[in-house]
Amino acid sequence: MFDFITKRSFGINLLVVIAFFFGLALLFFSLLGVITRHNEELTVPDVRGKSVKEAIALLEKEGFEADVRDSIYIDSIPPLSVWVQTPDKGARVKVGRTIYLTVNKVVAPMVKMPDLEGLTFRSAEMMLKSMRLNVGDTIYRPDFATNTVLQQLLNGKRVKPGTPVAEGSNITLIISSGTGSIENPVPDFVGLTFTEAREMLNANNLSAGTIIIDPGVTDTANAFIIKQVPARRNEIGDFNMVRAGESIDLWLSATKPVKDSVQAPVQE
Repeated sequence: MFDFITKRSFGINLLVVIAFFFGLALLFFSLLGVITRHNEELTVPDVRGKSVKEAIALLEKEGFEADVRDSIYIDSIPPLSVWVQTPDKGARVKVGRTIYLTVNKVVAPMVKMPDLEGLTFRSAEMMLKSMRLNVGDTIYRPDFATNTVLQQLLNGKRVKPGTPVAEGSNITLIISSGTGSIENPVPDFVGLTFTEAREMLNANNLSAGTIIIDPGVTDTANAFIIKQVPARRNEIGDFNMVRAGESIDLWLSATKPVKDSVQAPVQE
């Protein structure tokens, strides 16, 4: 059966084998362009902003494969819409190339609210951005710490650091505008409850400084102010003056003071 091989010399057989493999290689490389569809290129369409279902259907119709590679949450586009595509629109690629899609999530992930109070506005803005949160309204209020965050609010309510909030939430920042330039007499807080004193502080654009609480106080909100610094009047009976944004130190007690016994005497 193999006489035609055994009757020939080894050299002839070797040449035949070499010629055979050379022919196979020549055939392979001649068909390589057909196999890989060489020089067949398409322009990648723009599917950003389209729903993922619509984007995949369009890409497959144009001769591409599509694969959802990643997801992200962007509050400005509809859920399950394409945010990023790779390769980008207008790229020239081979037929059948896979286009990778990044789509918008349906539900916003939760992040922990950072502590912004005491930071400068710029630092707070950068921190919010890094947490995928947005700066909402900025409200300026007199305070001695100029351009620092005094409070952080979500939906009009103060939000504590560490509270879970949805990505994309708008955080309102109350920013210090510095102390005012106009001096006014110090309000009289002695005899008021701490709750009433805080309302008066807010009404006068003042803040509570150091709070000293007597050991007998069990209800801080309803404790009474027995002393304040600066006092309403100075030692010679003149009004002490204060500017918007400054602070008042308060002493709290469970017993309401008698006003006449704590007010400084007015000299004639």
